[in-house]
Amino acid sequence: MLNKTDKGRAELQPGQRTLGQRERAVLLVADGSKATASLQALFAGLGADIVRDLLAQGYVVEEAPVAPSAPVVAPTPSPTPPLEAPRGSVDAFSGPRSLASARMFLFDISERMFAPRNKALALQFRDALREARDAPAMLVVSREMLISIEAMAGAARADAISERLAKLLPESALEGS
Repeated sequence: MLNKTDKGRAELQPGQRTLGQRERAVLLVADGSKATASLQALFAGLGADIVRDLLAQGYVVEEAPVAPSAPVVAPTPSPTPPLEAPRGSVDAFSGPRSLASARMFLFDISERMFAPRNKALALQFRDALREARDAPAMLVVSREMLISIEAMAGAARADAISERLAKLLPESALEGS
């Protein structure tokens, strides 16, 4: 399993564009939930070279799958209520992978996470999602949303949403990047 390093997370921040679109696409989905082989198979097999380069440059690390462990005790709540997982989210989704499903999920995230806290940002993401007409454009919007989620709710929350999004996007969505 590949997971982003601090350097990899920094690459996905606004204004940080040192990698190409394909490298950033692989970096976006490297969240410790997908087998390394599935990422290496992307882009008609060119993903293997991309993964090797990202590992060598320190953007990702290879981690063994984590076995289930004892439940973790939740920390004391902060004064601001924590961001919750969207109700009725894709955790139980069993439909086909599609850009439409991914777009609806991102609209839902925008409404549930951003609208109550930052209406202008929610509107910006809604408009960007409406304009995203293909997979590369959708990936750009989702990357920006994940960056904002990480800033608001932390890396673990952003990674969880990234994992859900990866379950919705068709495998071919990353191949055209």
